[in-house]
Amino acid sequence: MKRKPDTPASSIRSALRALWLRSRERAAALKATGYTCANCGAKQSAAKGRRVRLEVHHVKPVNWDVIIRAVRRQLLVSPKKLRPLCPKCHKELHKKG
Repeated sequence: MKRKPDTPASSIRSALRALWLRSRERAAALKATGYTCANCGAKQSAAKGRRVRLEVHHVKPVNWDVIIRAVRRQLLVSPKKLRPLCPKCHKELHKKG
């Protein structure tokens, strides 16, 4: 089976989810509530038989389609718009602006 030339949306979403799960913002939200559910007060626990894992909900829903389009437009561009450079040349180009 031939691979498609573009990174699949599912791979982008998976990478962004992994970033979110390790984010400082998510950790701060959990810490702010003392690792308890903001609705019912259930405490996060890994105790056998009483396991409770908290999820962090975005009050304003995440529009994955918009984010994935932005990633494709800004980061995952066509190879024609990319230029392999050594670290020295890359740094010099960024210094020039």
